[in-house]
Amino acid sequence: MLKIGLLLLIVPPLMLMGLYFWELSDVRECTLMQGGYWDYLDGVCRDTSQPFVPWVEREPLLVNGGMLLSVVGLVICMAGLYVKRR
Repeated sequence: MLKIGLLLLIVPPLMLMGLYFWELSDVRECTLMQGGYWDYLDGVCRDTSQPFVPWVEREPLLVNGGMLLSVVGLVICMAGLYVKRR
């Protein structure tokens, strides 16, 4: 029970950070290397200025679901630590 809880506690935030940094590398390549503007909604580099759209607005299920899984993992970890081993 403790192992499952730790997996649910640690893996979702790591996956979210990995996806965030993957997109950040695309944004930096667009702005620094190509001199363009990143279109957050379409995920492409444009020549004209684009508005910033937060990740939580673009992928609310992914962000909120990942955080919810992490909280569930915390609860399972706490339950696993609270219950005596047989």
